[in-house]
Amino acid sequence: MLSGGERALTAVALLFAMLEVRPVPFCVLDEVDAALDEANIGRFRTALRELAGRTQFVVITHNRGTIEEADALYGVTVGDDSVSRVISLRLDEARDLADRSRTGPSLPARPTTATADLP
Repeated sequence: MLSGGERALTAVALLFAMLEVRPVPFCVLDEVDAALDEANIGRFRTALRELAGRTQFVVITHNRGTIEEADALYGVTVGDDSVSRVISLRLDEARDLADRSRTGPSLPARPTTATADLP
């Protein structure tokens, strides 16, 4: 019998092999990395980055290692007023902003987060 992580990695490997042979423009992955250990998260990230040149991925995850590989993050939060808000962050812009803040004062950057109220 395979462990949960081995089954998850096998399923992801099969999916990635199919995408390698016949790429699609868009793919949603929902918590496929949840059962993977740190070593396999690294393999998953590498394969995902290689395929991202041909396929746009939306990855739903709570895994820090997978999040670190992202180009953009989107989240939903609920405030004290019980209104849901979508928060987005482009990581390349956030890195630039962080680098500028370390090097000293400069011109104000445009905001890197956006919120929208959801009904």
